[in-house]
Amino acid sequence: MKSKIALVVDANTSEELLAKGADRVVPIASITKLMTAMVVLDATLPMGEMLKISDDDRDLVMGTISRLRIGWALSREDMLHLALMSSENRAAAALSRYYRGGRPAFIEAMNAKAAELGMTQTHFVNPNGLTNENVSTAFDLAKLVHAADQYPLIREFTTDPRHDIRIGQYILPYINTNRLVGRPDWNIEVQKTGFTNEAGDCVVMRVNAEGRSLIMIFLDANGKLTRFADARRVLMQLARAEKK
Repeated sequence: MKSKIALVVDANTSEELLAKGADRVVPIASITKLMTAMVVLDATLPMGEMLKISDDDRDLVMGTISRLRIGWALSREDMLHLALMSSENRAAAALSRYYRGGRPAFIEAMNAKAAELGMTQTHFVNPNGLTNENVSTAFDLAKLVHAADQYPLIREFTTDPRHDIRIGQYILPYINTNRLVGRPDWNIEVQKTGFTNEAGDCVVMRVNAEGRSLIMIFLDANGKLTRFADARRVLMQLARAEKK
């Protein structure tokens, strides 16, 4: 495996098939948004409510840009869709701001949910992962993926190859950040990608392959394609093992 951190477990039996640096506490970038989505859905707020992007949703830490302009309004459902599928950072920020008690209460709920799931080495300070202070381990992220898989909307949105958003006269096409989504040779139940300079290229997935349900965690890969190549290598090894 070329990713610096890797973990592959059987989702049904918890058997470890691969572990490399899986107990290291590292930044997790936009993998964060799986927790953001769970907190949003646990709150059972109206999915049709319109949320407006504000200056408070801009990224002032890493200076990233967004196609969602200040003042634009989308439904909570569309914000969640874009945050999960295309890793839209302002969408995730807006979702947290419209939580009961605002963003501070949202972040508190994120950490409470992590504790509930037994993610003892995980800590969150913002809802989109644009910080080096959102940290976890591969072992903890396997718990996160397992929990996220219990939410039908998270499964649907993270595995949607494309989604178009209409805002007034604009139609904005968005595509999935995971190049494996939608491929006929991949049966992905839930997934999320992430990247910052500190976290490297990351991906977490629950995948059905070779008659097994696998949770795959690849963190701190060097290069956008490495994490996906590592996932392919795991499936090839499993396929060879099945033939023996």
